[in-house]
Amino acid sequence: MLGPSGCGKTTLLNLIAGLIAPDAGTISWWGGDFDATGGPGRRFAMVFQSPMLMPWARVEGNVRLPLALAHAPRADTDRDVAAALSLVGLAAFARHFPRELSGGMQMRASIARALVTAPDLLLMDEPFGALDEFTRQRLDDELLSLWAARGLTVVFVTHSIVEAVFLSTRVAVMAARPGRMIADVAIDEPYPRGDAFRVSTAFAAHCQRLSQLVARAGAAVTAAAEA
Repeated sequence: MLGPSGCGKTTLLNLIAGLIAPDAGTISWWGGDFDATGGPGRRFAMVFQSPMLMPWARVEGNVRLPLALAHAPRADTDRDVAAALSLVGLAAFARHFPRELSGGMQMRASIARALVTAPDLLLMDEPFGALDEFTRQRLDDELLSLWAARGLTVVFVTHSIVEAVFLSTRVAVMAARPGRMIADVAIDEPYPRGDAFRVSTAFAAHCQRLSQLVARAGAAVTAAAEA
């Protein structure tokens, strides 16, 4: 999901997660209401804009949190936590505290905490927006690898056009006042994607098209404010 600030991207993600209820209309999960979530093949997890790690707990304790809240057996959680940390490249940092990690590593720990429950749907609210461009690109690469390895569906909010093009199979462009979708753009390019795709003419063409749509969305916001 791509669009200017205030267009409702995070609100829509929170609606999907069941954190807020819609004022009107309905949202369907796996063909039903929110009760349809949670079972095998119907699990979801969310990664927020900041890592939101417990500073007093070690990395492995932060990743274990969803399993502990579900009262999962400790023997099972040890195995699942180790597997999740291995997936995000933090196996050697399980006993570290969050303050001992870089910003990118903290975000990886947050992603591991989401993956530890083996979700089928992963909701991500601009998770790499506060990171430097080098770290952001590396995590984008790693996210695509995780997506391919785990067979996840990912709903990803971003303000970055280049990130949207690099990651997505499709991009929903939103505008504000009222929050609405103004375009649904397919990024019909093969995976895996890497540095060669980032400098390709196809990549540039997708970026140009989305840039025009985002500009249109921003103009709609300005017009609504002046009305």
